[in-house]
Amino acid sequence: MAAWGKCFDPTGARHGIPTFPWRTAPDGYATYRQLRARGLRPGGQPVAAQVLRPRYRRGPLVAYLYRLDLAKPVRPMTPAKRAALAKANTARRTCPQCGTDAGYVIPASLGVCISCAYPDDEQRAA
Repeated sequence: MAAWGKCFDPTGARHGIPTFPWRTAPDGYATYRQLRARGLRPGGQPVAAQVLRPRYRRGPLVAYLYRLDLAKPVRPMTPAKRAALAKANTARRTCPQCGTDAGYVIPASLGVCISCAYPDDEQRAA
């Protein structure tokens, strides 16, 4: 319970913004992920509060909270955005060396598809 006291600052005197222990945020606040799950976004509002989870030998985990009443709906996907995402995903799957669709996202560590990275393995398997 001693760690709980370090995380409980509802006025913001110690941490600068209202701070609550992990899983004890009051109603009316949500994290970014919780907003997205409800189809909302922060909409330019500043961080309203935070929750802290103390850890041994390291700094605490921090989750920032936003006010639900100031959140705005997520912007809908436009046809142009959808086309741009499809083009980007196709580029991630296309091998720059042989130009074929690899059928998977090419690892950045290799930079080319598996067939181009290890051509000797295919000859041995045949």
